[in-house]
Amino acid sequence: MKKVKKIAALSLCAAMTAGLLAGCGSSPTGSNSGEPITITVFSQLANYSGEQTGWSADILREKFNVILNIVPDLNGTYQTRMEGGDLGDIVVFGSDGDQYLNAVNAGLLFDWNEDDLVKEYGPYIYEHMQNALTHNADISGGTTYGFGHNVASNMEDHEAFFYTWDIRWDLYKELGYPEVKNYDDMVDLFKKMKEICPTDENGKPTYALVAWPDWDGTMAMYAKATVTAFYGYDEFEMGFYDPSTGNFHACLDEDGPYIESLRFYNKLYREGLLDPDSMTCTYDYVQEKVAAGGTFFSIFDYAGRTLYNTDEHKAQNKMMLSLTPSEATPIAYGMSTLGGNRVWSIGAKTEYPELCMEVINYLCTPEGRITMEYGPQGVCWDYDENGKTYFTPLGKSCKADIETSMEEAGYKGTFHDGQLQINNTTWTLDALNPDSNGERYRAETWESNLTAATCEIEQDWRDRTGCNTTEEYMESGNYQVKPASAYTAAKKGDEFQTKWDQTKECIVTGSWNAIYAGSDAEFDQVVQDMIKRAKEYYYDECVEWSRNEAATLKASIDAMQK
Repeated sequence: MKKVKKIAALSLCAAMTAGLLAGCGSSPTGSNSGEPITITVFSQLANYSGEQTGWSADILREKFNVILNIVPDLNGTYQTRMEGGDLGDIVVFGSDGDQYLNAVNAGLLFDWNEDDLVKEYGPYIYEHMQNALTHNADISGGTTYGFGHNVASNMEDHEAFFYTWDIRWDLYKELGYPEVKNYDDMVDLFKKMKEICPTDENGKPTYALVAWPDWDGTMAMYAKATVTAFYGYDEFEMGFYDPSTGNFHACLDEDGPYIESLRFYNKLYREGLLDPDSMTCTYDYVQEKVAAGGTFFSIFDYAGRTLYNTDEHKAQNKMMLSLTPSEATPIAYGMSTLGGNRVWSIGAKTEYPELCMEVINYLCTPEGRITMEYGPQGVCWDYDENGKTYFTPLGKSCKADIETSMEEAGYKGTFHDGQLQINNTTWTLDALNPDSNGERYRAETWESNLTAATCEIEQDWRDRTGCNTTEEYMESGNYQVKPASAYTAAKKGDEFQTKWDQTKECIVTGSWNAIYAGSDAEFDQVVQDMIKRAKEYYYDECVEWSRNEAATLKASIDAMQK
């Protein structure tokens, strides 16, 4: 790999010129002297376009003299970059399926083992993520081009729940804690909440929730995710996989869970409980709306409590906390040392393979993982004399409110401004942090955070549920675990991919039309039209392919459990 050797040599010369030869072994791409190097990060998971800003940018600039230019996958960006033969320097894929494999087959990704690239410039990855590297090679035809997200330190237990069914507990208490068993009960609950809280802190109408279209895939994201949150069926190709049985549920089954979920959201819309801008809004809009108290509910923790439960709201005895419908069986995901399906890789055309590897390696170190999650060490968090992790006062504020200013610590903007916009993870937050005294990366599990309730409404939730933490609450109810596996989807092929894309577009468009239907009769008609049109495309063929893949997934899970 002449390119690596050439660039390493150039970096060495630069280091020698700057009188920093002694330090170049750990950072051959240079010191802080000279102009910073801009690295293009093409991330299919990003919701942001442009130069990374804020505290994370400062940290990466200080450590690697690097600037990250984030390129999201919008409006055909992937295809354009594929046709141009250059995906970027660091490349993050939303899955290890067809688009990733197409990049592999086109020779657009860098071989991590050539000239010991990962061993020399990604030593932490090389030492601690061998299973994930080997799994990637198995997917990629024998060559390692990266690793998948959410790597675990062991295969025991499951990851923390993020389908946490957050609701405005203060409003729920005011209403007398009505019983919530199913979707219909939730609609009734939200109607009553709107009666007692019709406007948010900005004087705008409140809603049960705001959905958003940015992450729509084969189906409308929020509707399909609600199926997973309620039934524990994981989204899988053109439908859902039931971890308890291995059965596949096609998305357009007329009495199936997806159509039921669409009907739920249509009821919310017709009751004025779904933000009418949902079909066109951005996730930034969602964050602003939730933070201002404009919603009562989120199936996700990150679009509920994480945004709403600020110190200011807690001081007012207002919080979003978990209330799982009694008939629901949310999913939890088994942890895996193989990693997930969102791939970290390096583009074959990069001029800076070592620098890219060093940046990714840093994100995999305990310092890098915890820093990119919670802010700079010593500023937002640190270890005490016993090796236990704790938040500083600023870190607590940032955890409670991502709009907390970082300027008192010498960084521009808010904590949110500095959050890494690549939007992918290395270690799962539920992995053990080897730099700590037996703790995990997830802050909610730190000994320092297992404290008394922060306000009266949180204590009320604890008294009512008999639990002290969200995880304890979710564990106490019904749920099912989807075990880890080594499964990867079969390649669809160009012709079938075209059929799939046409069918998918029909389903997503029809789903949103169903959500926005003006009556039950119109909803039924829209659904029937969607099914008819999908079948006129290639729905049955896509479902058959999906069903076969579900059988392969089950076999992979069974093999892992032997």
